[in-house]
Amino acid sequence: MDEFISANPCSFDHASLFEIVQRLTLDHRLNDTFCCLGWFSPGQVFVLDEYCSRNGVRGCHRHLGYLGDLLERADRGAMIDPTLLHYSFAFCASHVHGNRPDGLGTVKVDEKERFEEIKERLRVILEHQITNFRYCFPFGRPEGALKATLSLLERVLMKDIVTPVPQEEVKGVIRKCLEQAAQLNYAKITEYAQIEGRKREMFEHPVFCLASQVMDLTIPMSTPPSSSVLVFSLSLMSSSDHVSVSGTLATLRCALGQTENVGRLVTPAKKLEDTIRLAELVIEVLQQNQEHHAEAFAWWSDLMTEHAETFLAMYAVDMDAALEIQSPESWDSFPLFQLLNNFLRTDYHLCNGKFHKHLQDLYAPLVVRYVDLMESSIAQSITRGCEGESWVPVNNGSGTSEDLFWKLEALQTFIRDLHWPEEEFAKHLENRMKLMSSDMIENCVKRTRMAFESKLAKSSRGTDFRISAAICTMFNVMVDAKDQSAKLCAMEMGQEKQYHAQIDELIEESVKDMIQLMVAKFVVILEALLAKISRYDEGTLFSSFMSFTKPGMDVADGYVTCVRHSQDILRDKVNEEVYIERLFDQWYTATMNLLGTWLTERMDQQLHVYQLKILIRIVKKKYRDFRLQGVLDSTLNSKMYDTVRNRLTLEEANASMKEGGMGGISMKDSDEEDEDDD
Repeated sequence: MDEFISANPCSFDHASLFEIVQRLTLDHRLNDTFCCLGWFSPGQVFVLDEYCSRNGVRGCHRHLGYLGDLLERADRGAMIDPTLLHYSFAFCASHVHGNRPDGLGTVKVDEKERFEEIKERLRVILEHQITNFRYCFPFGRPEGALKATLSLLERVLMKDIVTPVPQEEVKGVIRKCLEQAAQLNYAKITEYAQIEGRKREMFEHPVFCLASQVMDLTIPMSTPPSSSVLVFSLSLMSSSDHVSVSGTLATLRCALGQTENVGRLVTPAKKLEDTIRLAELVIEVLQQNQEHHAEAFAWWSDLMTEHAETFLAMYAVDMDAALEIQSPESWDSFPLFQLLNNFLRTDYHLCNGKFHKHLQDLYAPLVVRYVDLMESSIAQSITRGCEGESWVPVNNGSGTSEDLFWKLEALQTFIRDLHWPEEEFAKHLENRMKLMSSDMIENCVKRTRMAFESKLAKSSRGTDFRISAAICTMFNVMVDAKDQSAKLCAMEMGQEKQYHAQIDELIEESVKDMIQLMVAKFVVILEALLAKISRYDEGTLFSSFMSFTKPGMDVADGYVTCVRHSQDILRDKVNEEVYIERLFDQWYTATMNLLGTWLTERMDQQLHVYQLKILIRIVKKKYRDFRLQGVLDSTLNSKMYDTVRNRLTLEEANASMKEGGMGGISMKDSDEEDEDDD
């Protein structure tokens, strides 16, 4: 030690010794528990500065050695701050190019040669880091490091310290790096997806599950057993257990050994599933790039867009291969389109880009064909459903109508959820959905109208007629069709609005016809009743014979019961109040007109007492019942009602004088509730 202390410092090669000291200091610093990114501590910097000052170590030599050591550590995978590399490189470049701020810059020949070597080495490392930016700067960490790396690359590409490098040259280098990055990133996620898929297949294999159950039963342990414990446990098993387990394990090895061969025979469904999973990984990578690295590439955003398109183009090859083997009758690939399109349409740079347009070109024919088949299927379901329809109430309508509206809404929701990016084709799809819905609803309405007419024609014409639940269901189908058409057929553009108006007009016309048919049915029932009591007309042979009998009020009571039952059923079962009120108004008016016409035809005849009693009972009950159902007074107290009431009042007065009374039946207070007649 004394010899070293007393030795002449000038006899040592301090430049070489300093490199050793600096390298060892850097190793010590990088082994510190705190992340230093290659920066020396203040104390270390002081010692190294003192060494250089005392022993005349050149600053350029010092930083060249520092750069070499940092690049060597970077090659080994250590994270080095690009700002630190930038500082040292700029210092050396100022010496080499003779552009020191203080005007005192010298450089040795070996230093200049070493600088060029380190410069090329630094360029290669920087390009490697940019190519592997997702792995060298994970999640954008260290913060600002990637941006500093790009800035340093631009500095390294400069010919000298003054002349800036052309932007096209920098752009070309970065473009090349990002193209390689796209290939690297896609290769890694493809490999990851394959490994993940093989693991999933292995764990889902039935033989593996069986072997796991056997091992759980034979070796019930909470912790993984060692080899000696496993041998001991197996030694306690019976011979039959040995045979069972060994056979199962042999089967497992055989099955798992064949997994690779079986994996080659990939089914279309499995291929599509893998493609969708790969698409999720692709989207995740692009989202991470945008979130963590886009800011660093802000000056070269177009290059990042090219990088993303290159990345997606590689995925497009696998996607096209998966879609080609799908069955033409399979629609399982639409989730793949929705997954990719939902991501691409929200990205400003990728929306309607090369891959996005390629995706649209692939799926546009599929969407059109799917809509065609669904239209044909829905039309057939309407035909079959209406032919075998029982008209049992289902929710707001019948089984056929509910199925129709559900299918139309589901189809429109599906098309809407596609969020087709091309405006023209999206508008075409929307228009077609609305027009198709209008056509299908029109078909359903017409068939319901025909079924309603047929149902009424087959029903009774007498007072035993009762409105069935099927008739009310048909009314409700019309109500539901009107409500659904507002959602399914509504358009925003002028021409298509007319289409929606047409279906509304059709529904209103159909409801109007159904109400008229229903009113006509009640008119027929009343006509049949009036035909019965017409046999008591004055001057007929039958009237003379019937004058000796005492007929009861069963005919009137049967008619009143029929009317009341029909009113209650309609009020309870039909969902649209407006239609009920319209029906009751027309029903009351038509039947009252019929009574008035019947009495007018017998203006010169006096009514038989039995006819009078029947008519008084019917008119009084009809007036009261329809008033209770909400028919307006303006409709109830019509001119025809006044005519009928006056005629019956007059006939009642005449009959009272001749016959000596009406047996408690009177037109008096016919506009009030008659509790005695209930």
